[in-house]
Amino acid sequence: MGKPLKIGNAQAFWGDRNTAAATLVQQQQDLDVLTMDYLAEVSMSILAVQKQKDPDAGYAKDFLDVVRSLAAHWQSGRKLTLITNAGGLNPQGCGIACQKLLTEHNSGPLKIAVIAGDDVIDELTNSPPSNYPNIDTNETIGTVQNNIATANVYIGSKPIVEALQQGADIIITGRVADPCLTAAPCIAHYNWSWNDFDNIASATIAGHLIECGTQITGGFSTNWLSIDSMTHPGYPVIEMYEDGSIIVTKPDNTDGAVTIETVKEQLLYEIGDPDNYLSPDVTVSFLSLEVEEITKNRVKVIGAKGKPPPKDLKVSATYRDGYKVEGMITLYGRDCHEKGRRCGEIVRQRLSTLGLEPEEFLVECLGTGDVVPGLQTYNTNETVLRIAARDQNKEPLQQLAKEIAPLVTSGPQGMTGYSAGRPKVRPIYSYWPALIATEKIHPSVTILQVKS
Repeated sequence: MGKPLKIGNAQAFWGDRNTAAATLVQQQQDLDVLTMDYLAEVSMSILAVQKQKDPDAGYAKDFLDVVRSLAAHWQSGRKLTLITNAGGLNPQGCGIACQKLLTEHNSGPLKIAVIAGDDVIDELTNSPPSNYPNIDTNETIGTVQNNIATANVYIGSKPIVEALQQGADIIITGRVADPCLTAAPCIAHYNWSWNDFDNIASATIAGHLIECGTQITGGFSTNWLSIDSMTHPGYPVIEMYEDGSIIVTKPDNTDGAVTIETVKEQLLYEIGDPDNYLSPDVTVSFLSLEVEEITKNRVKVIGAKGKPPPKDLKVSATYRDGYKVEGMITLYGRDCHEKGRRCGEIVRQRLSTLGLEPEEFLVECLGTGDVVPGLQTYNTNETVLRIAARDQNKEPLQQLAKEIAPLVTSGPQGMTGYSAGRPKVRPIYSYWPALIATEKIHPSVTILQVKS
């Protein structure tokens, strides 16, 4: 089948192990491309808060530590392409910071490509209020228009392919569809036509398989306890062949496992309709996929089918939606579930006496079956009491935060574990998914040089 393109992923989310990239690159010496996925839906809201405080912020600054850890590899002349969405709300700022860092480490010559054009906040905030309905609720954007914090469209592989064709060694994007971080280098490497939907579907599945990092090498698996060791699980590597065949593997002598089970579990993760998995590049059908174990920790996936992509792109927007507070305290002894419930009611009544009633108020006795109510109830002698509330105003939540500590002396015997202090009132950023016409989006590629 010829020599495959080898792509690894060392970041599943912002907060994953920042040592993983250097470790994977060291373990897999023949790796061609390294991808890193930082952006969950809530990530943009965190970045928006940071950018409000500092206009030069707005990207995942942890990524600079990763780049620093890889500088020696580029300095030695090793050819390694790094593709990431760590740019968040400020890809240009992230690119400039990387350029400065790599120049200081004498890692050039390198090309850093910055991809912009995913930010559509102006479009949403200035549109007629009847536009951009919420995909889940069908409410129109006018109901939250004044509170929008971020709005970014999931762009596809095309600008990443353009950057690769310009010789980019590091590609930094904002919001991009997660599988495209992997699909783009496959398309560029094999020079597939944009109408070669089956192969692009295969590359999209490859991206979907490794985008969550060690989930496919044993993490989050149904039989997680049966895996020999998960102390140092290998981060995933896919081998992509020109005919669209995929082999999923991990570096030798690493913990975890790549099996038919772990691959199938990841295939089904967050896909919606398996016959119409939507990507900016292609609509993928999973129904004809075949999964086969070749040898230990090597699983082959073939049979992807593709159709033209949807005419619209998905927008991930967030909006300011009031405030929340949550506090926890441990209860030990008989009848702890009933005692915990009574404590929650006491707090609610004390707020009510002051004329303060949060819009939403929740009491949970963790460990007694409250996490999934009705599924199972446990008789236990200990529980963690969690009291949480939300409101459009801070005042009732600030008072709630003050009412938990007094339970230590006014509550039942067995109160303990109140070591975290008074809980803080935090802002809520809610999610607003919408669609936007593809023709409204015009991504751009800018090249930054790291000179030798």
